[in-house]
Order: sequence, then C-alpha cells, then structure tokens
Amino acid sequence: MPQKLRNLELGLLIFALALSALALALVQWGALGRLDWILLTYAAGLAGLTFGVHLALRVVARDADPFIVPAATMLNGLGITMIHRIDLATGASGWSAAGVRQMAWTAIALLIAMAVLLLVRNYRVLLRYRYVAMLVGIVLLTMPLWPSIGKTVNGATLWVEIAGMTFQPGEIAKIALAIFFAGYLMTARESLQKVGTTLWGIRWPRVRDMGPLFIIWLVAMAVLVLQGDLGTSLLYFGLFLAMLYVATNRVLWLGLGGGLFALGAIIAASQLSYVQGRISGWIDAFNPETYDAVGGSYQLVQGLFGFAEGGFLGRGLGQGQPSLVPLASSDYVVAALGEELGIVGIFALLALYLLLVSRGFRVGFTGTDDFGRLLATGLGFVVALQVFIVIGGLTRIIPVTGLTTPFLAAGGSSLVANWIIVALILRLSDDARASVRADAGVRA
Repeated sequence: MPQKLRNLELGLLIFALALSALALALVQWGALGRLDWILLTYAAGLAGLTFGVHLALRVVARDADPFIVPAATMLNGLGITMIHRIDLATGASGWSAAGVRQMAWTAIALLIAMAVLLLVRNYRVLLRYRYVAMLVGIVLLTMPLWPSIGKTVNGATLWVEIAGMTFQPGEIAKIALAIFFAGYLMTARESLQKVGTTLWGIRWPRVRDMGPLFIIWLVAMAVLVLQGDLGTSLLYFGLFLAMLYVATNRVLWLGLGGGLFALGAIIAASQLSYVQGRISGWIDAFNPETYDAVGGSYQLVQGLFGFAEGGFLGRGLGQGQPSLVPLASSDYVVAALGEELGIVGIFALLALYLLLVSRGFRVGFTGTDDFGRLLATGLGFVVALQVFIVIGGLTRIIPVTGLTTPFLAAGGSSLVANWIIVALILRLSDDARASVRADAGVRA
C-alpha cells in the first residue's frame, strides 16, 4: 500500500512539473518569441527540489497523502511562471528579477520542508511544546514593532530587516499559533464544550472560559492598530474561531466570535483612517476621487480590468499586459494570471487550492487523536481562509487586505511558511493512514 501511494504521488508530481515547464515555455514564447536558458533553470530547479521531498517521503513518511505535494508543486510552479512573466514585461534580470529570487526562496522553502519531515517524526512532540509555540508566535508577531529592525511598507509594519535581508515573521507566527491553539483547545475542550450556565435554553460558557477568545480578539485588534494589517488580523482571529468551533462543535462560539468580529469592524471603520480607505475603495472603487487618491482604488480597478481582459479563456500565457497592474507579482498575481488564463484558469487555480485544503481537512477528520485532528484542520483552514481573503479582495467580495496568495505570490516568508504547513500535514496524514493500516492488520 505505501508503495502504491508513493508511485501515485510520483506520477502526479511528474505531471505537475511537466505542466509547469510547459507554462514557462509558453510564457517565454509568447513574450519573447523564443526560449532561453532560464526556462531550464527554473524547470530543473523545481523538479530537483520537489523530487527531493518525494524521496524524503519514501523514507520517513511512506503513508503520507499522495495528492498534497503535486498540488503544492503545481501552485508553486504557476507562481514562478507568472512572476517570470512579469519580469519579462518589466525587463528585470539577474537578482533584480523577482522570479530569480522566488526560485531561490523555493529552494530554501523545500529544503526546510524536508528538514521538518526528517526532524518531526512524531507530531505529538509538538503538543509538549505548545506554550513554547505560543511564546514564539507572540515574539514573531511583535518583531516588526521592535526599533531598528521593524520596517514599514505602504503603511503596514509587517517586515523585519536584518543584515539587508527582509522577511515577514507573521507568516511563521501563524504556524506557531496553530500549534498552540490545537494544544490549548485539546486540553480545554471539555470545559469549553460542556461547562456553563443554562439561560433561555442555551448553555452559556463561563466568563473565564471566554477569556481566551477575548484575548485572541485583543491580539487581532492590536495587530490591526499597531501594525496596520487588516489581513493578518482577520487571519489570526478566524483561525482561532474555526478551531474553537471544530473542538467544541458549538455554534454558540461562532456567534460570540461573530459578535466580537462585528464590534472590531465597527471600531476599526470608525477610528482607523486606513481601514476607512480600504472600505471606501471597496464600495466606491470606480469613483474618480477614490480611484485617483493616494492609496485609493487604482490598483484594485486595474486588477479588475485585468480579469475582464482575460474573459473566459484568457489572452494566452505571455500575451497579456500584467505589468500595468501595480504589485502584479505579489499582491495581484492572481489578477495577472486571470488576464492570461481567463476564468477557466482561475477555476483551475481554485480547484488546486480546494484539493490541497480538502486533503488537509481529510487528515483532520481521520486523525488518531484530538491534537492531530485539530492541528490538521487548523493548518488547512489557514490556507483556505488566506485564499478567500486574497481572492475575495481582488474580486470586490470583501475589502482588499494585502495578504499574499499561498504558493503563488512573490515573497520568501510566505513560501517558506506554506511549505512548512505542507510538511506538517504530510506528517499528520502519514500517522493517520499508518494507524488505519496497522489496525486493519491487527483485525486481520
């Protein structure tokens, strides 16, 4: 059985790599009318690194889910393709090219993912360090506020610069906090689920049991106020609320969380000017005053025009004008992809995310213990919520938040964090499937 799983993964991985190489070739041919050496570098580099992950799974996680690595590889390959496409449009080359840097970060991310697989042989060890994970998460969250190393870009204080290297510690913090949330909710599950006072036919939780929800709300509000980051604030609060519901199966917690979210939204919309700007840019994007204002809706509208230009099938890889959208390789890479691949390409992209998230949720449903189930569900939800927040913002379903698209957007911190998430879900899936196989062997 493990051999069949790994062989299936290998076949799917080869298919994903072939599609990525084809996409790179089409981009170069469409934009330049020829192929050059960078195509081979990107394609061979991605293939060698992902085959390394595949070989690691054959050795240390033979029962891991066979669909996760191919799906993540396809997303990563599409990201490199679109970033390279924008480099061709802007004439960037060498280390100044975002595609070259993204390939370097891909190498770092995949090597770290392999290290996680090799070092974390038993995920239950993470439960022992749940409070360490909490401390690490808090430190990482606050690092951008530290004097001399914190860096503010476009009004958001999310980055840390050390020795000329810039990274976003909040991306790693979400993993540490997911580990802590899973550990805390596992131990507090009984009191959160069953203890409380009955009033009007509803069992209300004790005030002290509501404390963690209120604290996480305060943390989310602090991120919003001090760092100017709407997206990360939504992500952290949404992650805890979702894991709280999964742990207790009580809709009441969703109601209480929704009430706190509404309160936070009212406070932010009335007191924070940049949140007001995001809301006006969302509601009144095509108003000339909003469009032309500094930090207005220009970027959003250009992205919408890109989607519109793509139509149903897109203009073809290498045939669009993605460089007309500001930050097309990072915040608006999905709009660039939509212009060249159309709505069909966007649905294919969403299908890849759906596959990746659903496999994570599947591990959450079939896990062998509460901690593993909560952690797998939380990690899967991180990806799902981030995709919704990003694409929802680009399509005006919700206000734009500034989060990055997992695996797709330029940015080393995000890429490293998402490949660590993949590695942890693979470890969790290996344990769940191996336990089922062992139980079947005992019964036989």
